[in-house]
Amino acid sequence: MDKLYKNQSLIYKYFLYAVSVFCIVFFFPKGGQFKYEFQKGKPWQYENLYAPFDFSIKKSEAEISGEKQRISEEQLNYYRYDREVVKEVFNAFDIKFQESFTADQYDLNQLPALKMVGLDILERVYENGILLRPDQSEEGKQVYLIRQNEANQIGFDDLYRIRDIEGVIENILKERQLASLGTSFQSLFFNLVKPNVVYDSNLSQKALDDELSKISLTRGTIDEGKLIIAKGEVVESDNYKILESLKDEFESELWASNNYYFILGGYTVLVALVLMMLFLFLKKYRLEVFENGTKVTFIFFNILLMVFVTTLMVKYNEGYIFVVPLCILPLILKTFFDARLGLFVHVLTVLILGFVVPNSFEYIFIQIIAGIVTILTVSELYKRANLFISVGQITLIYIVGYLAFHIIHEGNLDNIIWLTLGLFLLNGMMTLFVQPLIYAYEKIFGLVSDVSLLELSDTNSRLLKELSNKAPGTFNHSLQVANLAEAAANEIGANAMLVRVGALYHDIGKLGNPNYFTENQITNVNPHDDLTAKDSAKIIINHVIEGIELARKNNLPDRVIDFIRTHHGTTLVYYFFKKQQESGEQLNEEDFKYPGPIPFSKETAILMMADSVEAASKSLKNPTFMIIDEFVDKIIGGQMSANQFLNANITFREIETIKKIFKQKLTNIYHLRVEYPE
Repeated sequence: MDKLYKNQSLIYKYFLYAVSVFCIVFFFPKGGQFKYEFQKGKPWQYENLYAPFDFSIKKSEAEISGEKQRISEEQLNYYRYDREVVKEVFNAFDIKFQESFTADQYDLNQLPALKMVGLDILERVYENGILLRPDQSEEGKQVYLIRQNEANQIGFDDLYRIRDIEGVIENILKERQLASLGTSFQSLFFNLVKPNVVYDSNLSQKALDDELSKISLTRGTIDEGKLIIAKGEVVESDNYKILESLKDEFESELWASNNYYFILGGYTVLVALVLMMLFLFLKKYRLEVFENGTKVTFIFFNILLMVFVTTLMVKYNEGYIFVVPLCILPLILKTFFDARLGLFVHVLTVLILGFVVPNSFEYIFIQIIAGIVTILTVSELYKRANLFISVGQITLIYIVGYLAFHIIHEGNLDNIIWLTLGLFLLNGMMTLFVQPLIYAYEKIFGLVSDVSLLELSDTNSRLLKELSNKAPGTFNHSLQVANLAEAAANEIGANAMLVRVGALYHDIGKLGNPNYFTENQITNVNPHDDLTAKDSAKIIINHVIEGIELARKNNLPDRVIDFIRTHHGTTLVYYFFKKQQESGEQLNEEDFKYPGPIPFSKETAILMMADSVEAASKSLKNPTFMIIDEFVDKIIGGQMSANQFLNANITFREIETIKKIFKQKLTNIYHLRVEYPE
């Protein structure tokens, strides 16, 4: 149990590694990999390829869609003839006829003949029937008319519409030489005839589905042993379809065969190797990241997220593969870590995705180039214009790379798929959402970006405003330290924004007892005069502890709190230590020593130096360049001799550069002015 406790961080990383490998292999499409890469219009670079087994040549989506469209256009629709409506009309005819043709108007001998004319009109109209809702798209076509459960093929134009009734009446009356009675017959049939033919959508759709189901998805077969393509032969349209069919058949057959577990094992080994390279890189070159479980989890989470989204797109529609904003990955990692780590993780992620994406070489090449451009162009992400410019450059690289590969494949710029160019633009727009994603990651994983640091550096923030009101001397001291530390950080390539924010907040613990610190004392009354040296030292030391508590209460990031913890390291409160020593009373050095820890990064080391130099410089009287030079060397030399920088990854050369910057800044601050006349 003791070993487990001591190695829990390492065990967690092993667990994270295993889970990541499992998830990535699980995300992968369930299919084997065809061992040949081929592209339409390019020569076959391998040996002669013979069919390893019998397989069918699959039709393309365009061919199948064309057949479906042709069948849909040629399919005859079904219409139902309603005899009940006809019976109702004929029954109503007798009553309507007697109302329209009375004995007062016509001779009794004429009425039977006129009634026969009316019946002839109805017979003519309802021979094929009257449509309820005419469909203009059916005009000129054949349809099936179902009458008494028997379907007969007729012309759609043989069916009457309500508007056709007037013409039928006129034609029949002309044939019988009764055109003068047109008005009477028109009024007779105006409200008499009713539509009796309706479109049968269910039967029509069922018939269409039956025909569509008969479509064959293949066109011919290739027998085992037949030559498919010879070495050096150009992959043309016909053999390209055969190769695509062989690839699909091979992958589905391979995965479904007894080789399933071997394929799964191969995927697992390759993914495990890639992720192992990441672990080795972190352990050798980014040890502080490797030892932080949260940061390692963050990196693996982003890799899994990109793999998941990309494989999901491959399964949905591989044509949209470039819409996935993969460049968000190096962007985020550069924001929270550094450019080298961001590019390394991006390349490893692209290598993993190369197993599952179509045209893997083209995909890997374009994505790696885009990742390099992302790393080289994106800087100072907190400036909105920089992000837009970088995204524009990334999108341009995608488009140029795609066009270059298209020229290689086709020999010209004809037949460009404009949708793919649109996908690149959509990719760029989605990359802009990196800003809210960075904010979410800060809250979830407790990381700090330059955007947050810029917000924290605002002196109008609540905590710094309170510091300027309650402890103005400390606030001005913090501003001076921030300027010194930022200049030094810029000179040696450290994180200047982080150093500045750390300097602004490093003394917020003095808010509890501001009058016990000399920079805030505006009278000659010193509250330490009434205290023992030990009690005074305790108050001074406690500003570190109180600062940490205040920072956590105000939700300051841990990286900023690190500056509060380390800005005095384990040094002595020397003034009160000497006072206790001179008093002759019992002396315990630990009572006068800050709790630490000592600085553990370049940035925290810079702040310790800047804080001590700026505070001590206030005691200089009539400073000259020589005095400042000796003064800075003495302060920083004392910290080095006290081993305060042992854990900081800072070199002697960088310390000398920092000392040089401090001397220049202090010389500018304390330079002599000419004495102006009164």
